[in-house]
Parts: sequence; C-alpha cells; structure tokens
Amino acid sequence: MRRRSVLTAAGAVGAAALAVPVLGTTPAAAADRRRLEIRGMDISSLPKDEACGAIYRRADGRRDDPIRILADAGITHARLKVWVNPADGYNNKKHILPLAKRLRRAGIGIWVDFHYSDTWADPAHQTKPAAWADLDVAGLTRAVYDHTADVLGALRRQGTPADLVQIGNEINGGLLWPTGKNWGDDGGGWGNLTTFLKAGLNAARDTTPRIRTMLHIASGGDNGTSRWWYDNVVADGVDFDIIAQSYYPFWHGAPDAAAANLADLAARYDKPVLIAETAYPFTLESEDATNDIMYDPSQLTEGYPATPAGQSAWLRTVADLMANVPGNKGLGYCYWEGVWTYRKGDGWDPADPTSGNAWENLALFDFQDRALPGLRTLGRYRS
Repeated sequence: MRRRSVLTAAGAVGAAALAVPVLGTTPAAAADRRRLEIRGMDISSLPKDEACGAIYRRADGRRDDPIRILADAGITHARLKVWVNPADGYNNKKHILPLAKRLRRAGIGIWVDFHYSDTWADPAHQTKPAAWADLDVAGLTRAVYDHTADVLGALRRQGTPADLVQIGNEINGGLLWPTGKNWGDDGGGWGNLTTFLKAGLNAARDTTPRIRTMLHIASGGDNGTSRWWYDNVVADGVDFDIIAQSYYPFWHGAPDAAAANLADLAARYDKPVLIAETAYPFTLESEDATNDIMYDPSQLTEGYPATPAGQSAWLRTVADLMANVPGNKGLGYCYWEGVWTYRKGDGWDPADPTSGNAWENLALFDFQDRALPGLRTLGRYRS
C-alpha cells in the first residue's frame, strides 16, 4: 500500500465481475463461533518510527514496548515489508532481523512482504531495484531467488523463521516493470511475471520448508480483476498456498462486494483467502501538515464514522466477512501500519526526511500515543 493511482487496465477487466452469493452461504451460527487464525498487523514502520522518537502507550496511558502491547492485545502475526536497497536504510534485512527477535520473544508470528523494489510497490508502481536495472530475464530471475533466499535464510538461521511470505506486493500489474509487467504494450507479459513468481516461491520453500506462501493483489471487491489475475497465474503452473487481497472500503467498495469476491475465489481455486491489508480512520483530523489519505467525510463508508468506535466497528465487520467465507477458507486479516504514528523524520518518502505521514489518522494508536479500542478488536475479536 501507498498513495495510489488507479490501474486502468485492471479496472476495465473488473467490469466483468460476476454476481456470487455473499454472506449467507455459511450458517450464521457457525460463523458466529468461528475464530480467525490470522489477526495481524503490518508494523514495517516501527524501527524507523522508534528511531525518530515514537513512544507507545496502553489504553490507560501507561508507556510500554509496542510489541508487548500488540501481543497482549492478541495480535497473532506481524507483517514486515522488505525493500532491496532503500534510500533511508530501513525495511531491509538489517532492521528486520532484530525486529523478528522481538516478535518471536513476544509469541507473534512473522510475515514477510517482499516488494522487489527499493521503494513502495503497489498496483501503480513496481520499479526495479537500481542494482537490478540492467539485468535480463535470467538475471532478474536469479536476483529474485537470491534476494528472497538471503532474507528468509537469515531469519531461519537466527532462530526466527518466517511463518508467512508474500512474493510481491499488490502485484495486479506484475512486478519488476517493465520486464515483469503483465498488461499493456510496454510489458514483458505473463510469462516473465510467472517466471519471477516461481523463483521467489522456490526460494521461500528452499530456505523455510514449512512457510506458507501467498500472492497478493489489490482487488478486494473486484471479482473480474481477481479472476483474470489468478486464472492466468494458475494456468501457468504457479504453485502457492494463499490468495491474498488488499481491501480498503474507500478504494475497493462495500463489504458485500468483498465478501462475494472472496467466496468466489476460495471456491474457484480451492485455496484459503486472506485480507492482507485493511484500515479505517479514527478521525479525519491530521497531526502534521501533510494532507492525509482520509480527510473528507465523503470518503467514509456509511455506518462507520471516523471515530475510535467507528474504526473498531469496521474491524468487526472485516472479521465477520472473513469468518463467513464458505468452507472455513477465510484465514483472517491484517491491519496496515497500525503503529505508524507521526514523528518528524519518518514520512512517506524514504529519500526525503522532511516528507510527512499521511496515515497517522488510520493508525491504531491515537495522537497521544495511546492504544485505540480497535487494537483490542483486531486481536481479540474472533480469537
């Protein structure tokens, strides 16, 4: 996730979305009792935020280690993004390894999110790492394998093997553009993309045999795009474990559309599904001078005000949505960057320390650094 623009090619495909059953397929009583295995949070920003002076408090105002706060709240997994050579030196192996030790001590599972870039990767941006810019397909395939194996191997060797791994982040349009771009006249096509995906998946399994693998796109409420994407990947023999989707209501539609899409995907491919990213604001105010992603009442979903209670209610809805995926195929969900509070120096642009944070009103800690009710909802509801 990052500030995003619309991927028009995928959006056109999405117009072909099919009507499928929504929440009624799973008996209500069964869904009411169902726990979710994964109740996670992306905490990639934490090392840099702490280095810039961030502190974290429990709901009653007591200051504490944020990892301990998350563990006590019931968070099961922490997602950590990996860039190749980031400008600020964060979100790389050097910082992930000590963070993984903290997580393991707290009993929180490790979920690694490879972007295969030096910076943000999403549906509109999949820029090759600078060091890989001149590599051909064979060279890029080897680079994907080696980079994936290097990070996951290091985690395993220090006694903190990853439990989950994403090979690419929001890869609707492919990765390592233009060579691995899967649409338009300026891309390398599906063949290159699936070659790169297979390399990353092989590296993950070679280094961490018990790891569960996922492929992640950003089309939570768009069944047409989702079918188009996973149909092509499966047809080319890509072997992965979990279908992962980003689902933000302000970009991806109402819960019924997401429920229908996930139910269809779980049945069509006989795989478990996971919401890899979601979030909702606890206020429309901003703590810094940067215009936040969520700032206007028109962006809100009806019935969910931009309040701590509204944020918590949204998380209950997402949890219920996943519990209702037929066949118990809804693994759970992950809140994106719930610890990314505002601190000067930890902004959006890794190359610009003066850049601001456009996300602090969607964190799960308020402007006084206190845990919000949504944190307990995330960790404890359906636990």
